[in-house]
Amino acid sequence: MSAAIRQYLVITGNYWAFTLTDGALRMLVVLHFHQLGYSPLEIALLFIFYEFFGVVTNLVGGYLGARMGLNRTMNIGLFLQIVALGMLAVPAAMLTVPWVMAAQALSGIAKDLNKMSAKSGIKLLVPDSEQGRLYKWVAILTGSKNTLKGVGFFLGGVLLMAAGFTGAVIIMGMALALVWLASLFLLKQELGKSKAKPKFSEILSKSRAINVLSAARMFLFGARDVWFVVALPVYLSTVFGWDHWRVGGFMASWIIGYGFIQTIAPRITGNMEGKQPAVLWATALALIPAAIAIGLMAGWSPQVIVVGGLLLFGVLFAINSSLHSYLIVSFARGDGVSLDVGFYYMSNAAGRLLGTMLSGWVYQVYGLVACLWISAGLVATAALLSLMLPERRYATVT
Repeated sequence: MSAAIRQYLVITGNYWAFTLTDGALRMLVVLHFHQLGYSPLEIALLFIFYEFFGVVTNLVGGYLGARMGLNRTMNIGLFLQIVALGMLAVPAAMLTVPWVMAAQALSGIAKDLNKMSAKSGIKLLVPDSEQGRLYKWVAILTGSKNTLKGVGFFLGGVLLMAAGFTGAVIIMGMALALVWLASLFLLKQELGKSKAKPKFSEILSKSRAINVLSAARMFLFGARDVWFVVALPVYLSTVFGWDHWRVGGFMASWIIGYGFIQTIAPRITGNMEGKQPAVLWATALALIPAAIAIGLMAGWSPQVIVVGGLLLFGVLFAINSSLHSYLIVSFARGDGVSLDVGFYYMSNAAGRLLGTMLSGWVYQVYGLVACLWISAGLVATAALLSLMLPERRYATVT
């Protein structure tokens, strides 16, 4: 086994372990605090610092990765997640909104340090001449991460039922601590460390391609989270009358399937010239939430429309996400790659922040249909922005 593959496996293993706890924690917080009587808007507020600090972390984290090395930023991310889980293991009386928001802020920092490090690290393990291999490796990492995030959603629901909120976060914290200790010894020390020490002013990208792609990514992920983060789980619980097991299981199945589609996205998109793939796949995606909204307004069966529409949305969103994830790694510089990737995922976090804020407020005031129309508009904006991407040939897939 080559050194590059060994490092890829360590990075992927770290990312997998972190993602399991991240997905489980998201479902734990949504279901636990909904059970306590929190409104959709109040639940959304619990995640605002999580998303906001993701924006900050990706900007600063890219700089730190170039200065310190990606192994250190990845291990710092793992450690901060352990601390965040420990903060939530306090007695129930201490789980006030400010305390949970602070823990979520720390978890957001941890998540984006970990993701930025993992995505940047792959760029350094694949020669620039092997773009097909790069596309495949990025797709596998991204898809497997989301599959495990789905498993994490299910795990969160199971742990909540079996061990309670406090017991669940203690179990996850202890498991992640073992992964962190192993990572300290296995991950290469100088991975991603820039030869020329970057200045802090370089955290903002000067590449037109990366700026355009970052803007499109922001609207793309805002479109997903505006109805997926808070509105959908609460809708399934209140309108469909599903219990925690069914909500967690369904959301988990969706994420698992979504992750699987991401891993095979290179075979679906194939070899396509220019910027057409990003435009065409985003345009197709924009039609789905609009169609679901029209179906609900027409009085069709919400179970059929929402569940069926969500499955189709997941397929098309997975392809869009995987294509974008490859493009940013491909566009990024070789030396100081984490600066470009960090800037891009800052936009990703900004989109999640936008979607999360809108998800709780719009659903509480206007309902799911309004969330869906906003989602369609945001994806359409991403498609328009993709028209500005530079012409290029995408990776050859074999």
